[in-house]
Amino acid sequence: MTAGGDPADDTAGVLPAFHPALKDELTFPLAWGTSPERDFEAWRRTARATVEEHLLVGRQDDTPYAPEFTARSDGDGYTRELVTLSLTRYGRVRGALLTPHGAGPFPAVLLLHDHGSRFDIGKEKVVRPWYDDARLATAEQWADRHFDGRFLGDELARRGYVVLCADALGWGDREPLTYTRQQALAGNLFHLGSSLAGLLAREDERAAGFLAGLDRVDARRVAALGFSMGGYRAWQTAALSDDIAAAVSVCWMTGLKEMLVPGNNSLRGQSAFHMLHPGLARHLDIPDVASIAAPRPMLFLGGAQDHLFTAEGVRAAHDRLRAVWHSRGAADRLRTQTWPDVGHAFPARMQEEAFAWLGSVTTAPDRPVTGPAPPPRRSRSASCRPRP
Repeated sequence: MTAGGDPADDTAGVLPAFHPALKDELTFPLAWGTSPERDFEAWRRTARATVEEHLLVGRQDDTPYAPEFTARSDGDGYTRELVTLSLTRYGRVRGALLTPHGAGPFPAVLLLHDHGSRFDIGKEKVVRPWYDDARLATAEQWADRHFDGRFLGDELARRGYVVLCADALGWGDREPLTYTRQQALAGNLFHLGSSLAGLLAREDERAAGFLAGLDRVDARRVAALGFSMGGYRAWQTAALSDDIAAAVSVCWMTGLKEMLVPGNNSLRGQSAFHMLHPGLARHLDIPDVASIAAPRPMLFLGGAQDHLFTAEGVRAAHDRLRAVWHSRGAADRLRTQTWPDVGHAFPARMQEEAFAWLGSVTTAPDRPVTGPAPPPRRSRSASCRPRP
């Protein structure tokens, strides 16, 4: 879902005439509360395995990250460096890594950039590019448009978080796309037995593992945060990875049926392929997938003026999420909020609320993150060790 694309594109006639019958067949039988499974942890394992199956991308947990650190410099209270690593066996990925000054280990944020139909910048949408003056001008325009001129990664690093943001395939340093080539890329990956959305999900999951494995990071206090498509990626990563202890999703949550209505942006195709797992809707609705992360702390923020989502879809999704967290006795760990005067944006006042919430669930070293027991503290291999 993206704010970009051709505004003259007619989506009203894209849905087949029989689409109501197809919608009626979507009963989401694996959803918690609908599934015959009554043990929540058993349900989580089954639901996660179902999502994994529909990613169409094999697990890559044994691929060495082999990070290379370059372009190191000091920011305002934090150190900046570029890191190039292997998130899958298919290639190397470049990301920006910010580390607060002082003694760690620190809490951390996996920062996930948006779509926006702007492909020449990726990580630079949320981290100020100290290494490229040409990209800086474009990145500042993006920050002005969506974030009140702020770079989210730099804001978080100044507040004491290690921050990692990597380019997704098609953005920044990774074979930048154009709007009209997205569908071809997705179709060709399907021909190759893979999936664009699945690759994105797998890389985000692996990035979470890399971040949690750094010596400078407290693995118990790693959160995911994103805006727009980055918000989708944030809750999806929390659902797929136990390395994520909490998540903030801004401007991406809806019920599937309420999204697939004439005129909706997703019906154009193109950008939708980054968030489309073929066949998964036969089992789980969008909020059902996010619910795999329950009962870990989750924050969902949106704007009532956001034209990309129907109000009915947002309400339906939030109701579904609240029901799941409530069923786990964890209603206080889930927060959903729609700002009446905000559109598809993440303004500074909304950021302040998100950062305060994030601090309440991640920054106190003596306060265990709520939710499932965290994975054992991993041994620090040379492949994950930061440069001295």
